[in-house]
Amino acid sequence: MEMLMSTNQSIKNPNVSTLGAVNIGFIGIGRMGRFMARNLATGGHDLTVFDTHKEAAEELLSQGASWAESPAAVAAASQVVFTALPRPQDVEVVAFGDSGILSGAARGVAYFDLSTTDPDTIHRIAAAAKSKGVHVLDAPVSGGVGGAEKATLCIMVGGDQSVYTSYKPVLELIGEKVMYCGAQGMGAVCKIVNNLINLGNYVLVSEALTLGLKAGAQTEIMFEAISHSSGNTECMQEFPASLFRGNFEPGFQLDLGAKDVGLATEMGRQLQLPMELANIIEQRFTEALNRGWGQLASVSVARLQEERADVEIRV
Repeated sequence: MEMLMSTNQSIKNPNVSTLGAVNIGFIGIGRMGRFMARNLATGGHDLTVFDTHKEAAEELLSQGASWAESPAAVAAASQVVFTALPRPQDVEVVAFGDSGILSGAARGVAYFDLSTTDPDTIHRIAAAAKSKGVHVLDAPVSGGVGGAEKATLCIMVGGDQSVYTSYKPVLELIGEKVMYCGAQGMGAVCKIVNNLINLGNYVLVSEALTLGLKAGAQTEIMFEAISHSSGNTECMQEFPASLFRGNFEPGFQLDLGAKDVGLATEMGRQLQLPMELANIIEQRFTEALNRGWGQLASVSVARLQEERADVEIRV
């Protein structure tokens, strides 16, 4: 790994496809982050990492990654920085402050936030970064822990298209579908819309399945029929390994699902958009949180419908 770069130096946006090894920083070594960071390193790039729990990075460090003591130190060592963090508040803390990314990044550094973050937060960070010559792009990912491990994620990028184009070969190390969604914040918008649909399906599909069960249909027969029909959804395809077995281990935690639904309804309020169904979905997730299910899988929200219907969706 090259020595830490002082913030008065400048980094030009490279053509990564011809540059060779890139100094990459990664902050947030969680369930998905550890796989994304690992896959970035497999491209022959130098990796510097930080997490609030150093033990989370032990595997990466054993594979040759370097440890930094703060987000600022990660940024100082990197041409491009990635964050994968649970909540927008976490992203702001990591970006700002004396030990934040923006205090350590040289002019020309690119910063991609892979988290599910609201557009307003992205705009605030980008505005502060602009005066320092740092490029901020929202790049939320979809595909879950499995997609992160297999590098099959969809990555939705908003921001400067030339920076996106420069670093697209790096992004392709963690995702099989890397797409430019438009101006700053548009990646975040696409991700929030996607998650509202997916998380809402947990509520809708569980309600529909309890209807069938009450009417006498068998769970496995309904699943097979729907899987080959227009009602099939990706979220339902998770059910054989989770809901149908009563297995609520995360996965994507319910508290993070509730956060994402809340980001969608807050966007709707700001845009003065009627979102009756989204508000019902948010109420269900809030109730599930109040039951203490926040650390369980998001599909746990289906248990509320099971209780109301007095039937379990099992095989």
